[in-house]
Amino acid sequence: MRGYRSKFLSAAFVIASAVSAMAFSPSKPVEFVVTAGAGGGTDIFARTIQSIIQKHNLMSQPVVVTLKGGGSGAEGFVYGKTGAGDPHRLIFGTSNQWLLPMVAKVGWKREELTPVAALAFDEFLLWTRPDAPWKTAGELVAAAKAGNIKVGGSQSKDLDETLLRIVEQVAGIKTTYIPFKSGGEAAVQLAGGHIDLNTNNPAENVGQWKAGQARPICVFSPTRLAAGPKVTDTMAWSDIPTCKEQGLAIEEYKMPRVVYLPPNMPAPAVAFWADVLRKVFATDEWKEYIARTSQTGTFLAGEEFTRFMVADEARSRKVFEAENWLVK
Repeated sequence: MRGYRSKFLSAAFVIASAVSAMAFSPSKPVEFVVTAGAGGGTDIFARTIQSIIQKHNLMSQPVVVTLKGGGSGAEGFVYGKTGAGDPHRLIFGTSNQWLLPMVAKVGWKREELTPVAALAFDEFLLWTRPDAPWKTAGELVAAAKAGNIKVGGSQSKDLDETLLRIVEQVAGIKTTYIPFKSGGEAAVQLAGGHIDLNTNNPAENVGQWKAGQARPICVFSPTRLAAGPKVTDTMAWSDIPTCKEQGLAIEEYKMPRVVYLPPNMPAPAVAFWADVLRKVFATDEWKEYIARTSQTGTFLAGEEFTRFMVADEARSRKVFEAENWLVK
């Protein structure tokens, strides 16, 4: 009888341990670490998720947003890494998480942080001055071959410049790249006539487009953007041709909005947060956010998210190698 009771207790302990290992729920306030400055796209991304979690009671603990945007987000990723094993710290960023370590000496590697999910993608467009002589990507390429074109973007060796170098390689042209502190600043410089082009996502140039100070040429997407209301008197986002339609053979270029956990994360915690973010993605508030920011709503988690990162890293590495940007 004593042996039976001992076996019963052992079995019960194993079952209880298995159930415990499968379950996770935050036991203290959760920190959302934003790898960008106040009011930027990543900050809005994180705070939108924060508000949806709170509104729909997706968890019992409160969320505190911390801004750590220094070094193009490096500050936030390094801070995230220091929280190894803590599932109460989430890191919000973009593809800088895996691109920066290739072009700068930073304090983390892509594999060291734990991927949770991507929820949205910023499409990229070519923007020009409203009075520019070129109307299509083909006309722009011809102009670039005939003379110097000045292109502005956010930072050096970042997403904007990477896209420009891809355009140069595909089209066989050379331009002058001028880095600014942000895509918003590049949009202002374009509106002021100080540059000829910029590569930007929709949200960063839409104000100038509405004001007649900028004009979209094409979008780097396999299909046109989703239909919706007119942005100007004559055009909606869906009226903008794809760059491939106009003879610039670049199928796609986009920036993900991603969420990570620190290193050494137990699987139940990763599963918990992926489930929370999937529920966020399904809400009407998230759909409104996607429409308002002119992003593409796409949810990637698990192996699908990892495959995307690895493929994007490999494609970018080829550009960085050609430009001699890789850190030694």
